[in-house]
Amino acid sequence: MYITKMAEESGPGMKVLLMDKQTTSIVSMVYGQSEILQKEVYLFERIDSGGQRETMKHLKCITFLRPTKENVALLSRELRYPRYGVYYIYFSNIIAKADIKTLAESDEQEVVREVQEFYGDFLAVSPHVFSLNIVGCAQGLVWNHTHLQRTVQGITAVLLSLKKCPFIRYQNNSEMAKRLAEKIREVLSKEATLFEFRQPEVSPLLLILDRRDDPVTPLLNQWTYQAMVHELLTITNNRVNLSDVPGISKDLKEVVLSAEQDEFYANNLYSNFGEIGQTIKELMEEFQKKAKNHQKVESIADMKTFVEAYPQFKKMSGTVAKHVTVVGELSSLVTRNQLLEVSELEQELACQNEHSQQLQRIRKVIGNSKVRDVDAARLVMLYALHYEKHTNNDIVGLVEALKHRGVPEHLTKLVHSIMEYGGAHARQSDLFGTQDAVVKITKTFFKGLSGVENVYTQHNPLVKETLEELIKGKLKETAFPYLGNGQLMKRPQDIIVFIIGGATYEESLAVHQLNKNNFGVRIVLGGTTIHNSNSYFEEIQQAMQGVTRRHTRMRNL
Repeated sequence: MYITKMAEESGPGMKVLLMDKQTTSIVSMVYGQSEILQKEVYLFERIDSGGQRETMKHLKCITFLRPTKENVALLSRELRYPRYGVYYIYFSNIIAKADIKTLAESDEQEVVREVQEFYGDFLAVSPHVFSLNIVGCAQGLVWNHTHLQRTVQGITAVLLSLKKCPFIRYQNNSEMAKRLAEKIREVLSKEATLFEFRQPEVSPLLLILDRRDDPVTPLLNQWTYQAMVHELLTITNNRVNLSDVPGISKDLKEVVLSAEQDEFYANNLYSNFGEIGQTIKELMEEFQKKAKNHQKVESIADMKTFVEAYPQFKKMSGTVAKHVTVVGELSSLVTRNQLLEVSELEQELACQNEHSQQLQRIRKVIGNSKVRDVDAARLVMLYALHYEKHTNNDIVGLVEALKHRGVPEHLTKLVHSIMEYGGAHARQSDLFGTQDAVVKITKTFFKGLSGVENVYTQHNPLVKETLEELIKGKLKETAFPYLGNGQLMKRPQDIIVFIIGGATYEESLAVHQLNKNNFGVRIVLGGTTIHNSNSYFEEIQQAMQGVTRRHTRMRNL
């Protein structure tokens, strides 16, 4: 929407879009190149690319940049020696008055027509999900200062773009959540005039959570289309790299999966793997039927019909080829790595208390050479998180079994790291239902009555339970206090929930379902990033690195 507005405000004529590394990602998430071309934008440049760019005074330049010191310096240099006719400058967030002054002084040739703030300083993953693409936001289990600043800016931009001035609640046992809440409140106070929106009857709410309270969700294999693609193939800014797939054709080495531009993907984001197989089959049959009809080009009228339908036919052909390839690769990975067997055990470790039976099954899986090292290690991580307080646990024995199997050291070390990162001492929630047996038995009984879709989707992320309590007005203030004195007197309707340490596509699905099932409630989910298990391991390693260094320093003193 912002890009459309920028293009319209600069008027008719050929344009160049000048961006930085991060705004390039932000724009590519919501616009395809062909869509931008329709706005008369024919050239894309990076302000930080260095090197000499050609002078083209006949082009209008739309700049869309983050308001960083580096970008202000680069833009000042650009304005001193302008390569384009006129400049329309848009910043993705609040820019300091001093920086505006610097730019004005650089504009000696008076080429700047417009300077505005367009609050798009985040990656719009879907209509209800945003990310900041930060992996490793903590060092030594406290905020990395740069990432804290970036997170504050990202959430501020989300609030401004949604026109929300919220009450803030945060996870009480998390210092990082409290610090982020305080920093956001500072911005709300400092920039009070920007946040003077017409307040609805019930004020919006920003709820800040910490990934450490639910360390389990990013460890699990997934079985809905979007989540599965991200877990097994990795989605990076709506793109999936398939270059390692044997015999892949050149045009399918990288594919774009965007719900905005791909109707099939939009309709099947949350379909489970069994349904996807069936839907792909139907899509293939429909395509073959249309292809057969197109073979019968016998008259001028037939030719005209074919030419008119060809762009749509070609698009459908690309969609079929893309999704058949993606689903085919997912299917072969599931079979080759015995992921059904692994996932069933993961789900049981996450949802059921059957220690001795689960321990035996993990030992058996570790001995199975067809199971990937990473999956064997994940099962041990789940076991360690679940049973760390169990008197007969065999965490040490399982780690030894992993080493004996030849699992790489970085994976075996992660077992202890994840216990430090998200073990019982770090959580305020009763993640495995061990504190109140009666409540747990009741919950299990009702879950049994309502029926679980299947053994692979027993798990519900903690955020679902937290949001359900919030919607009912039952979320405990002792666990999730308000920042400051004010508080909501009515149940919230507009909720922005942000997870420090990253969200997941399983949580995105949970929020999608809550939005669908709770009339009048609108929830937006954000995270420092959107994790799959690989990026989650990186998150933990970075968070723990500082802890190790700190402890080493203390021993050396």
